[in-house]
Amino acid sequence: MDIVSTSAYVGPNVYAKLPLIRLTVDLRHRSTASVASYGESVLETLTKLLPGLATDKLPDGSLWLDRARTAEDCGLGELIAHVALNLQRLVGSPTAFAQAIPVPDSDDVEVLFGYESDEIGLEAGDLACDILIELVAPRESDDEAYDFDGEIARFVRFAQRRSLGPSAMELVRSAEARDIPWFRLNDASLIQVGQGKYQRRIEAALTSMTSHIAVEIASDKNVCNKILQDLGLPVPQQRLVYDADEAISAARRIGYPVVVKPLDGNHGRGVTVNVTTDEGVEAAYAIADEEGSAVVVESMILGEDHRLLVVNGELVAAARRVPGHVVGDGTRTIAELVEIVNQDPRRGVGHENVLTKLELDEQAFRLLGEKNYTVESVPPEGEVVYLRKTANISTGGTAVDVTDTIHPDNKIMAERAIKAVGLDLGAVDFLTTDITQSYRDTGGAICEINAGPGLRMHISPSEGKPRDVGGKVMEMLFPPGTQSRIPIAALTGTNGKTTCARMLAHILKMAGHVVGQTSTDAVYIDGNVTVKGDMTGPVSAKMVLRDPSVDIAVLETARGGIVRSGLGYMYCDVGAVLNVTSDHLGLGGVDTLDGLAEVKRVVAEVTRDTVVLNADNEYTLKMASYSPAKNITYVTRNPEHTLVREHIRLGKRAFVLEQGLNGDQIVIYENGTQIPLIWTHLIPATIEGKAIHNVENAMFAAAMAFALGKTLDQIRNGLRTFDNTFFQSPGRMNVFDEHGFRVILDYGHNEAAVGAMVDLVERLKPRGKRIVCVTCPGDRRNEDVTAIAAKVAGKFDTYICHRDDNVRGRAPDEIPQLMRAALIELGVPESAIQIVPEEIEAVDTALKMARRDDLVLIFCEGITRCWKKIIYFKPEGGDEADAQTGQRPVEIAFDVPEGYRIVTDERGVLLAPLA
Repeated sequence: MDIVSTSAYVGPNVYAKLPLIRLTVDLRHRSTASVASYGESVLETLTKLLPGLATDKLPDGSLWLDRARTAEDCGLGELIAHVALNLQRLVGSPTAFAQAIPVPDSDDVEVLFGYESDEIGLEAGDLACDILIELVAPRESDDEAYDFDGEIARFVRFAQRRSLGPSAMELVRSAEARDIPWFRLNDASLIQVGQGKYQRRIEAALTSMTSHIAVEIASDKNVCNKILQDLGLPVPQQRLVYDADEAISAARRIGYPVVVKPLDGNHGRGVTVNVTTDEGVEAAYAIADEEGSAVVVESMILGEDHRLLVVNGELVAAARRVPGHVVGDGTRTIAELVEIVNQDPRRGVGHENVLTKLELDEQAFRLLGEKNYTVESVPPEGEVVYLRKTANISTGGTAVDVTDTIHPDNKIMAERAIKAVGLDLGAVDFLTTDITQSYRDTGGAICEINAGPGLRMHISPSEGKPRDVGGKVMEMLFPPGTQSRIPIAALTGTNGKTTCARMLAHILKMAGHVVGQTSTDAVYIDGNVTVKGDMTGPVSAKMVLRDPSVDIAVLETARGGIVRSGLGYMYCDVGAVLNVTSDHLGLGGVDTLDGLAEVKRVVAEVTRDTVVLNADNEYTLKMASYSPAKNITYVTRNPEHTLVREHIRLGKRAFVLEQGLNGDQIVIYENGTQIPLIWTHLIPATIEGKAIHNVENAMFAAAMAFALGKTLDQIRNGLRTFDNTFFQSPGRMNVFDEHGFRVILDYGHNEAAVGAMVDLVERLKPRGKRIVCVTCPGDRRNEDVTAIAAKVAGKFDTYICHRDDNVRGRAPDEIPQLMRAALIELGVPESAIQIVPEEIEAVDTALKMARRDDLVLIFCEGITRCWKKIIYFKPEGGDEADAQTGQRPVEIAFDVPEGYRIVTDERGVLLAPLA
């Protein structure tokens, strides 16, 4: 059993609409064997190691274990997924998705399971495979016996080092419950909640609203004590000391008993309470001095320790804290009692769980010694034996919720104290003999103010009612009615998405937004290039969503990113699929147009508000029934489209290209109303309406902007000020007319893109000769080369065949030769074809060949280099393209694709697969 490859999908993907780990596992001829064929002992061992397996359920509510015992199609791949899932549950990752998909004609299986941390998920997948190898084919030698428990314990330790602590986890769970997105910013507990300009940050229980000065005050116990005392709040007498003699002198002046603690310590470290002698102060000073910059001696306040949590000026939780202890039963030793207490599943190491394991360390031995006990002593039944003097949860203490019984005076006192320090979120450590009585009557006092307090004692108290403290923090950061998300407009398709994304971003920028945009050439923030390169995957999407200046996102989403890593966002507000045509087939496991459509459909499947679909493309039209969007908007260049006309009749929205006496016009239909938007010849990027592919891009950009709430004038203004210059849209139908002949540069690299540009040349009707530099990326199939050749064949006078710089596994002149052969096969005379392999030389050859009134169409990969060659030329004496179908639809009745039917729902008319 080998793991051939791994992927971590960071968002929705073709398998599920949640983050997944995918393992491609070679099961070595075991892929067809059912789990049941390996014997019941395998499942028995696994359920002992991972009891959660017994409760795993299938979507229909039945137990997965029953399926594993009986179903012939339940193989090892499925078992790996469920084992990996349950390993993660051991460390608090409540994921549920588990699936296995056999790879056709192979022993490989795609193992899929959910995760929260990719590191933990991948490690769980590795361990799941190791465990099953040992169960299915155990080692022969007992000396090499596999230590199942030890390996699982190692995994738990690995995961705990990488997991969020209880307080941070409570906050992100509360964010999720309120539909607030979050991003983990480091390996610890620094987290962004919210997107773009609405974002906030939290680190454990500190927030981006927490004042640094307030934290400094809370950390300086002497200054904090004085501030509270000046406001008349109850605090103990206190002295700041710098050596043991000063400490003894301070204790005598205050009066015994006293507490000795570090000036700026935390978590109870270095604190000694109930010190009654000079010798005790000297010893306590040495302990405290190791933990802080100075030492504080203060009066001992009698009473129980309480933690009072205040959020946004309001007390939201109160707990009585009890120091770590055991209770004698008259038969067991203290060591045995500690072991029993530590078996509580809520106890972990340090801050990893809601409670912390008890430790028999120096402090515990000292306290036992005061009672003349050792760890082997057997305390009588009912006796409480304390192993700590302080009640911190991080040192093994427990908590009892007292929120409902706290006296109003104590509540007001805590709220005043936190406001006095200046914290948005803080806790008061309050000592009193009775929390139900006013501190004025009991003599209770504040012993400490905590910035960034632990939340776990309130989340899951040992006794009493859990409190939604994380929810209170989220409501402080994002009060009801305020935004945490920026609007997201996502678009995909085979061709046109880069230009469409640029058009939409331009419309939104002109409307006053700070736009974050991803595209095939860069990430743009407010029009400024942030990172260059093909930025159409989840990493670039997160760049935009994490930028604190962005108030709206336009995310171009490509096939490659979806296939490799999924989306970088869980859903979008407006999603669009422009078209699905042949491109990149045979790459990344996508071999057919149906498979390509399934990949691109992911965007439609995560659209919440409005999905915009191309009604003239069969593959995109089918996507309506898969989208959960509230509204469907169709875009069509066919004003007689049967399905769209019915959609309009029902009052739904459509963007239609209408033909008139003065040219073509984009028209919006909504609520039974016809709304003229703009004449296409007024859109510069369409070259007076002749570039039909850019007319369609403008329709999609307008439809998405309209769905985002932009006005008609804002949309018109954006479209009329966006053109196809190299500056605004590099590599997308860039036109240069200053040589006496026209040059058009385009990054077209597939059949539809090339066809659209050829159609444009036909519409421009050049008076001179037509010259084309044509190529195809080396990783495309031979039939793709032929398809591109078919689009240009017979439409030009001269054909210059070249290749990209990156031959992608091909021979240096293989693509040009294939193109030449295809052109000849299609009837192009050999004399009209030249092979100039190097791209820049091919461009130079075409330019030198051109004369006045000629038209040169150049398809290239190095767009900047080729554009410079064009503009600096001195005459002598895209993976993404912006072209789509290039052909006007024939105005005939709409034919329903085989296997589909027309249905209507509250959103309008759509194609749905037959049941």
